[in-house]
Amino acid sequence: MTSLPHSTPESTPAIGTSVSADDFKRAFRGHPGGIAVITAYGENGPVALTASSVSSVSADPPLLIFSVSALSSATPTIIAADTIVVHLLDAEDIGLARTAATSGLDRFADTSTWSRLATGEPVYHGVRAWLRCKIVSRMDAGGSTVIAAQALQVDVERDLEPGEPGAALVYHNRTWHRLGEHSRLD
Repeated sequence: MTSLPHSTPESTPAIGTSVSADDFKRAFRGHPGGIAVITAYGENGPVALTASSVSSVSADPPLLIFSVSALSSATPTIIAADTIVVHLLDAEDIGLARTAATSGLDRFADTSTWSRLATGEPVYHGVRAWLRCKIVSRMDAGGSTVIAAQALQVDVERDLEPGEPGAALVYHNRTWHRLGEHSRLD
């Protein structure tokens, strides 16, 4: 087992310096992220990408944040959109997560899996939950853009009671995982 060096005042980098990209990735490799698919509709049609950076920020008002990489072909459309749909996935949605994460695929080729909401955004059918959101803020951050969005509409297909394990889909150490009763710690 390797560990990152413990920071001391003498070893703390000065402002303007950073850890290496490899060390940063190594630190986050053990930090799982819930999986979501973000969709938007633009001049060239619908786009989708898989994200593990979605996080709730506030329940009142209902705000969430996520980041999109400049390397994704979907990013320009998502950044330009006024509204987007955030699909919160569980293990039953692994196929969609993989599709939206695969470069070069037509993520909307199977028209039986999605439709457009009355407001125009593309929404995938049968996912655990989705939220239609209005983008309220964008911030450039390195090679990514951090987006804050306010939930305007929600649909929960597979609800969970508080404390129920469910089957959350997470990305951890470069692989997909299902959370459930087997992974519960009390």
